[in-house]
Amino acid sequence: MANPALSAPLYDRISRRNNIPRAIELIILCLIFSLLIYRLLSLKDHGFTWVLALLCESWFTFTWGLIISTKWNQVEYMTYPKRLLQRKLELPPVDMFVTTADPVLEPPILTVNTVLSLLAVDYPADKLACYVSDDGASPLTFYSLVEASKFAKIWVPFCKKYNVQIRAPFRFFSVESTSPQDVSLEFQQEWKRMKGEYEKLSQKIEDASRRSQPCELTGDFADFSNIQRNNHPTIIKVIWENKEGVSNGVPHVIYISREKRPKQPHHFKAGAMNTLTRVSGMITNAPFMLNLDCDMYVNNPQIVVHAMSLLLGVTNERDCAFVQSPQIFYDGLKDDPFGNQLVVLYEVSQL
Repeated sequence: MANPALSAPLYDRISRRNNIPRAIELIILCLIFSLLIYRLLSLKDHGFTWVLALLCESWFTFTWGLIISTKWNQVEYMTYPKRLLQRKLELPPVDMFVTTADPVLEPPILTVNTVLSLLAVDYPADKLACYVSDDGASPLTFYSLVEASKFAKIWVPFCKKYNVQIRAPFRFFSVESTSPQDVSLEFQQEWKRMKGEYEKLSQKIEDASRRSQPCELTGDFADFSNIQRNNHPTIIKVIWENKEGVSNGVPHVIYISREKRPKQPHHFKAGAMNTLTRVSGMITNAPFMLNLDCDMYVNNPQIVVHAMSLLLGVTNERDCAFVQSPQIFYDGLKDDPFGNQLVVLYEVSQL
């Protein structure tokens, strides 16, 4: 007899009831067309000013129509990660990409937190690999990642043991709700220990950033000696390798600084991503990739499992090529006066 869990879908596509918004949008459409017709019939009486207004309003109508067409049939996706695990499928490997370009504009501590949040996601560690592209060819960035990989050996088990939701340390220790009050004595002790270790890591990176060189350019750091930011060969360093293939350990961490020459176009982040895919194809060659900027972090540790539920749950491989998660910005100004939170894009246009 077949197990119902094996035949249950990995996700559901739920249609929203949006009859009232549709009615409002149709009324607005009628009003806009009435305005355009009025403009056309009155052009002879008002001259060039109304021609310009007609062009602007026509363009607004076109863009508004595009937005409404994408929102007309609204759906939600409900994923079921537990069903994916119940099927005991061979979970595919995932390569995680992080890109950074300037250790001054993008401080390494931000990159470190992004990497740590990725290393601690709820997915078998032997199926993950984190690649960091450093377009600045900075020994400080490399040094920071080396130190972060040491911290990850205690940070990852801590997050998974206590089911920590926010797994970027700088956010975890800054949120009031994570204060170890009204919790077990064991967690209080572990929380204090982890905070102390993270402060040591932050201090090491801060001290290194104040020196002309973060450390002696010998050993693994020898490749960074006598190089220019825009004129150097490719640098690839395996910072940490999960040799034993432990599923609850720390995933691979690989540092990449692509070759740069003064007279060759680099194509900025697109070029960095191309290099990441080529290098990862030679090392781990995962069929799926997760891409983040260096100033982002994973606020949901099950992001990979949710994405796999969508990517593996489709009956036709052509029905789903990528999964996009909305971006939420932290430390924004009150009431967002400059629109940095992109509310119109994420909560209106993409609703």
